[in-house]
Amino acid sequence: MRVTQSMLSNNFLKHLSNNYDKMGKIQEQMNTQKKITRPSDDPVVAMKGVAYRTNLTEVQQFKRNFTEAHNWLDNTDAALDQAKKALERIRQLTVQASNGTLEENQRASIAEEVQQLKNQIADIANTQVGDKYIFNGTDTLNPPTSVDANGNIVVKTPSNNNPVKLELANGVYIQVNSVNSDTNGIFNQELFDSMDKLITNLEADDQDALKQDLDNLDTHINNLVNERATVGARSNRIELMEDRIDQQEINVTKMMSKNEDADMEKVITDLITQEAVQRASLGVGARVIQPTLLDFLR
Repeated sequence: MRVTQSMLSNNFLKHLSNNYDKMGKIQEQMNTQKKITRPSDDPVVAMKGVAYRTNLTEVQQFKRNFTEAHNWLDNTDAALDQAKKALERIRQLTVQASNGTLEENQRASIAEEVQQLKNQIADIANTQVGDKYIFNGTDTLNPPTSVDANGNIVVKTPSNNNPVKLELANGVYIQVNSVNSDTNGIFNQELFDSMDKLITNLEADDQDALKQDLDNLDTHINNLVNERATVGARSNRIELMEDRIDQQEINVTKMMSKNEDADMEKVITDLITQEAVQRASLGVGARVIQPTLLDFLR
């Protein structure tokens, strides 16, 4: 086959263009510090990158859920602690009144303080995290307690009494609210009715009834203690799960880095090699292409 000057020139230009293209890709890797800048550069790396990024997005969402879960549980624990202190104060006052030596004005003062503590417990039952009521099941937009026309505390039955749960791992949902404020809950109607009876018994100086009131208070205090223990157990589990999610985030980020980040030492070596190839190509091209008339006229 006859090789013409035109064929030599075309081949030279084609290979020179390929060399520039390779050098351009290496420069892109230098600038971005990534192996690829488009899926067509390496479809396998691109597909793995999509999978790793999807996994990382899920992990980051779980981390945001952990923040929300801690917020709910911390506020729940604080509210239960305040309610427990209020009930313990009511019990202390009831013990003072049950010795039968107090005068009428002293019993009236104790009854007034119990009334205020009862209202405080109702306020605690209406604790909110943001704009959500945490003791009303998933009916978080409505307060669990209210005051009727007679000044009595009324506990509402939640329209949706399911527990509030957050997904903290794939398929793992953890309850983040306390017992709902229904007839079987911590802040139930029985609690406030028993305090109303206590106030009546204090005013009447009914010693026998006050002893029963003490037993009722002990029951409610124990319920609060047990619920706080449950909340603490959930918090401990969430902390362990959060440590695991943090480790997952580190692992996924590391795998994504190995998959996508360029080996800069290799990139620099490839760039130096490609520059040498480019210079050699230019030198060979200058020798292969025949001189023209203009070269002789210089």
